[in-house]
Amino acid sequence: MSSVAPQLRPYQTQAVDNVITHFRGSDEPAVVVLPTGSGKSLVIAELARRARGRVLVLAHVRELVEQNHAKYLAYGLEADIFSAGLGRKESTRQVVFGSVQSVVNGLDAFASGDFTLLVIDECHRVSLSRETLSMSSQAASTQGASKQGASKQGAAGTRAASTYEIVIARLQQARPNLKVLGLTATPYRLGEGFLYHRHYHGMVRGSQDAFFRDCVFEQPLRVMVRQGYLAEPKRIDAAMAFYDFSRLVAQRNGQFAERDMNAVVQGNRATPQIVADVIERSRDREGVMLFAATVAHAEEVLGLLPADDGALVTGATPGQERERLIEAFKARRFKYLVNVAVLTTGFDAPHVDVIAILRPTESVGLYQQIVGRGLRLSPGKHDCLVLDYAGNPWDLFAPEIAQARPDSDSEPVQVECPECGFANTFWGKRDGEFVIEHHGRRCQGLVLSTRAQDRALSMRAQDRAQNGRSSPDEEIDIGAASGALESRRQCTFRFRFKVCEQCGGENDIAARACGDCGERLVDPDDKLRDALKLRHAKVLRVSGMQLQATTNGRGLPRLKVVYHDEDGETLEEWFGLETPAQQHVFERVFLREHLRAPGSGWRPVSAEEVAREAHRLRAPDFAIARKTGRHWRVDEKLFDYVGRYRKAEAAG
Repeated sequence: MSSVAPQLRPYQTQAVDNVITHFRGSDEPAVVVLPTGSGKSLVIAELARRARGRVLVLAHVRELVEQNHAKYLAYGLEADIFSAGLGRKESTRQVVFGSVQSVVNGLDAFASGDFTLLVIDECHRVSLSRETLSMSSQAASTQGASKQGASKQGAAGTRAASTYEIVIARLQQARPNLKVLGLTATPYRLGEGFLYHRHYHGMVRGSQDAFFRDCVFEQPLRVMVRQGYLAEPKRIDAAMAFYDFSRLVAQRNGQFAERDMNAVVQGNRATPQIVADVIERSRDREGVMLFAATVAHAEEVLGLLPADDGALVTGATPGQERERLIEAFKARRFKYLVNVAVLTTGFDAPHVDVIAILRPTESVGLYQQIVGRGLRLSPGKHDCLVLDYAGNPWDLFAPEIAQARPDSDSEPVQVECPECGFANTFWGKRDGEFVIEHHGRRCQGLVLSTRAQDRALSMRAQDRAQNGRSSPDEEIDIGAASGALESRRQCTFRFRFKVCEQCGGENDIAARACGDCGERLVDPDDKLRDALKLRHAKVLRVSGMQLQATTNGRGLPRLKVVYHDEDGETLEEWFGLETPAQQHVFERVFLREHLRAPGSGWRPVSAEEVAREAHRLRAPDFAIARKTGRHWRVDEKLFDYVGRYRKAEAAG
């Protein structure tokens, strides 16, 4: 067997080098992001080859286990396979490629403590939680690391530990400084956003509590296409026939219910037209994959395709039959392969040059996985047609945004932080080139942190932890291993915030305790209830806001702000904007809270300008006023309200 190592592409070499550099300075779990078809298996093989200790490479399906193992063998080296599906359970060599379900059922074979690196392929499929992993580790320590013990401990917390968490906990019990690396083309989970906390380009992407701490390398899909490593996707939105999934509402897990999708596609008169269009557009193409919404829908689609030139694969297809059909498709013995949510990862058929999407995709990640099936290079293949018959709104080259899309009109917009200058990406809306609305809360930029700042943050976090007042929004980890990114912290600028009445600190709008002083933040419901009890207080459920450039009783120009509710009740505020001092007060007490795009840099200098640009401003959900003499003075306004009181928008 040849010992000549395969030639890595430049980006693959960079990915390997970045991983090694990261793990030399840190034990924090890391992620590498490489698009579908970019050669993740080769990166894994090179890392395993260069590793000094033992390596365990996990995947969720046997096809990926086999594929990753084959790439390692190409180096002329030997490795074990631990997978019941492949009929092998070997675990003695330096490198082991395993399926996670087989490994979790045979953990005793991996408890020696000599595994130094754990690699998780397609890590976006993994539900990992630092909290649940900690529970699993305690269970592993106190209950002999049994699978059942870890699961019970997880059930006592927020949820049962996943199979990956059980494996990680057992390996970490034997070796606390185990390195964990995840690889994926789509580093986000449905409903959760990015699965890592920091990006090596200097930005915060995911939760502070994310299991994976750092993305240490990312190769953008657009760059891969431009450099000729992947086929160019040519998207065509079908206008002549399509399905209307716009009224579907996702379930709590973020996915659409099969019965709801069936209600749209079953017996739909558009289906024959759609299939006919796919056939016509694919006349000179080699391989066509059709992604159907449900099994019943897929069966109907298959029945409309040319006889003996198509096949169907679903989750219920027996393993041997599924393998036979896939091999026949790869050998081009038939042209059309219909599937229902089973061939989105771990499937490699380079000749595929048409992707037909006949289902809604719940996230950009799923959309990218589906289209990625057709982007691999193949002799004679120049591009890949992407036929979308479901009106999916996703941009193939755009990243996921952690927050859920607020409405169908929202799009990714760039918002520069006025404090550190970082270009954030949030959901929002534009008016031409101007961002007039965004839904960002806090700057995602990472800024350099001095040792004094780190010590102060760490002492503050320790004090809070000792007093049972830890905050999920803390900037740094206590006791984290030192590494290059640990000298950076998230920028503290908040576009939207909740002010602590004790110390004046700005907190996330969903925070319950102040991140500065640790005091409990007053609940909006408590504010409303207390105000409703007062004789000289008025609570207005705001249904609209009017801005008027006028003059006051002394003839001076003023901005008049009128809030009104559904019954015609009103409250007023007045502002002068003639002098820099008045403009500063207006910005501080009104503009920053009311701006639909806070941090945008808009600084109006007259009441007429504010009234003219009223579309830039939002009304509060509630206004609370106190009686002062004969007039009502607005003391507080509640924005982004979530609670038990009805907002005006919910009327009727």
